[in-house]
Formats: sequence, C-alpha cells, structure tokens
Amino acid sequence: MYLRTKKAPFDSMQEECGVFGVYSSETRNVAHTVYYGLYALQHRGQESGGIAVSYADKITYYKGMGLVADVFAGGNLENLPEGDIAIGHVRYSTTGASQLLNAQPVVFTGKCGKIAVAHNGNLTNTKQLRDELISQNAVFQTTIDSEVIAVLINSLSDGDILTGVKRACLKFKGSYALVIMTCDKLIAVRDPYGIRPLCLGKIDDDVVVASETCALDAVGANFLRDVKPGEIVVIDSNGMSSQMMENVPQKSNMCIFEYVYFARHDSVLDGYSVYEARKAAGKLLAKHYPVKADLVSGVPDSGNVAARGYSEESGIPFVEALARNRYVGRTFIQPDQRQRENSLHVKMNALRGNVRDKRVVLIDDSIVRGTTMKKIIKMLRDAGAKEVHIRICSPIIKHPCHLGIDIQTYSQLIGAYKNEAQICESLGADSVHYLSIDQLLSTCKGANTGFCLGCFNGQYPYPLENYEADKLKLE
Repeated sequence: MYLRTKKAPFDSMQEECGVFGVYSSETRNVAHTVYYGLYALQHRGQESGGIAVSYADKITYYKGMGLVADVFAGGNLENLPEGDIAIGHVRYSTTGASQLLNAQPVVFTGKCGKIAVAHNGNLTNTKQLRDELISQNAVFQTTIDSEVIAVLINSLSDGDILTGVKRACLKFKGSYALVIMTCDKLIAVRDPYGIRPLCLGKIDDDVVVASETCALDAVGANFLRDVKPGEIVVIDSNGMSSQMMENVPQKSNMCIFEYVYFARHDSVLDGYSVYEARKAAGKLLAKHYPVKADLVSGVPDSGNVAARGYSEESGIPFVEALARNRYVGRTFIQPDQRQRENSLHVKMNALRGNVRDKRVVLIDDSIVRGTTMKKIIKMLRDAGAKEVHIRICSPIIKHPCHLGIDIQTYSQLIGAYKNEAQICESLGADSVHYLSIDQLLSTCKGANTGFCLGCFNGQYPYPLENYEADKLKLE
C-alpha cells in the first residue's frame, strides 16, 4: 500500500468509506439531499466528510474533519449553492494519513473541465499507478489512492470523461465503488468483483447513488437496483445509461463483512437483507454451539440482531448485558490509538442488575486482536457475571486484508497464531466458538453475489501486489 499511516493496532474490523450522489432534474438544494444521505452512511466513516455541488458549469465543495453534523454545522451546508448534481463522502482512512487534505471528494480541473470523485474501497496497485503518473509529470496534492483514481481517469480521458473512466478501470486493481461528477454528468462505477456495495434509487425524476439502501431510505428514494460488478452507470440529461467493463469475471466477490458488520442492519445488499443474514448467524450459533446459560446478549450494536436470533433458537432470554453510550461512535473509526482506547472506556458499561450471578452468552460479529473483547469480559465479571460464553458470527480471522479493511499485518490478528481454545484462554472466557466458513456462507445464501473470504482462507480476488504482511509473531 502507498503511504499507509502507521496506526497502532486496533480490535475491530475497519472499512473505508461511504459514498452518495444525486442527479436532479432541476436546480435545487441538492447538497441537503447528500447531507442526509451521508448522515445515514455515518457508520461507514467518522473521520471526515465532504460534499461537492455542480452548478452553472462550476463545482464548489466543502470538506472537514469529524462527523457529518459537525462538518456542516455553522452554516457550512447552507453556504453550498443550489445545483443539479452533487456527491458526498464519509471517510475512514485505509490509505493516506488522517488529515483534512485527504478528505473527499477529490475536486480538480482537468481535460473534461471540473471533476469531483468520491471512492469507497482500496486499490492494490496504487504505488505502481502513482509512480507511472508522476513519470508523466502528474502532481499529487494528497496521499490517498482516490486521487490516483481521479488523476488516472483525467489523463486517459482525451476530453471525454466516460472514455477516461473505461480506460482507467482496465488499470485499477482492488476494490472501488465510485461516484464521479462533472458539470453535466453523474457516473457510478463498481469494480469487476463487486467487492464494495453500490446501489441506485429514484426520487421522482431525480436519480440517487449510494453505498447502501439505508441512505436511499433516508432521503425518501425508492430502490431501483444494485450497480452490477463491473458496471459503469452514466446519468445525464439524456437519462440513465449503462456500460460494462471489459473482461468482467463470471464470479463476483463482495466482501462478506458487509453482511457481518459494515453495513447498517436495515440495508439490503445485492438482493438480501443484512438483518436476516445477521439473525440467521445467531440462530446457527445457537444450533451448533449451545450452552446452558441464563441470558444471551449482543455487543452493541452490531451483535444485537444475531443475539436475538440466538435467543429465538435456544430459548434463552435476550437481555441487555451492556449499555452503550449513543454519543460515542464506533470505536474502530477513531483514527488515533489513544482516542480509540479512551472512547472504549466511555462507550459501554455493564448492566450490573442484569448480569449479576448470571451465566451470560455474549454475541459479537468478529474478534481481531482480542483486546476489546478481553476488557468486555472482565467488565462483565466485575459486574458479577458467573460465566461468560462468547459466540462469534464469523470464522476466525487468520489473514490480513488489502481491499478496503484496515487489517494490514498478521501481527494484528489473534486468530493468525491462536486456535479457538487458545483464543478462549487468552480472553479469559468460559467458552468461545466461531461460525465456520460454510456456516457463514449459508447465512447469505439469498444474496445475488459471491463473496471474498480472503481474511478467513487467504484466497483473494486480487494478488497481494505491493503488499508485505508482517511475519507471524508467535506468543
């Protein structure tokens, strides 16, 4: 990866971003539509946000660090002009430092005039592409792969944005869901394997593009369809048209963690409900890994749906064991390790009256390093829990990811060098069990997609180009 920040290790899966775009049939406050769309996608990135608006053959934008509501407070949203096209972005950094200059959308003037690009995903050949462009006298203002995407599209465009997009996509390797805006077009692009989600919706005559359907719901848009893997969708005054990239593989490979954790549970991805997938995971955990217990609970919020599924299947009552501070964002999105640790301490607390003298089954989506889970188990024991049994809605994470999840080294993964029993001992739990790969796949059997399982089995749709994982550090 190119210029990845050397962040300290974390304890949760971390994805990159959320994107949103709107093409309106009339000039109006399109920035407001994007704002609410980004608000619904806030779970995909809490580090920075930005909105760009096209109006009168110009593009203006505003970007800032922090949550969407904070970035666009104090009149920053109202200061954006009315227009007919707008795109927006919320970010967690997987490539490039946590700085304002790396916030998106990327906006510049090129061969096709004013252009803005927002990207969710991670290229594996960023350094190679960047070096090639620099050799052609390209100048970069940021350290993110999204700017490489924008510059390459421009360099290959010959003055036609669609030509540039099609040519550039032949060179990209990795995951990318893009919204691209010129002064008269909105373009949506999904990589050939469909690793990151992207969908289309409609509000009257306006077309909306979003990372998840929950963002369509937030702005009152009706779901049209998912953008197909390898598809380039163009929305302009002529309506909506579609082209497929060359040599699109027969099998798609969406990141399965979109269902396990990343997506909001009220979203529908590639034809299947995230809620149903998570509930099915909980039921499978109860069926295959039963235990005598007094209550079942989820690590809020991502574990709650699966915990209810476990409760229904097992007959063990669902009772909240942990109270979550709703004003603290997802721990993993804090870009600095010290911030992450501080937010963990104020993020949740054990409900002593619910867990005292009880045998607790605790459901979570995954375990990366194990540091957070170890603290939660101690928290429950300190609150009087007699037993704590951990059930995980995914297999053991054994391999790094280079396609948009910020797990870059084996040393960050407890599952890279410990088996289930050893993980249990390390965490201080009474028992720990994970779903198998086949069991996890069965929870998503209604989806119209294949899945990337690289973090479980080391088999990725793209090779690990320009990527060096740390050697295993056995303890």
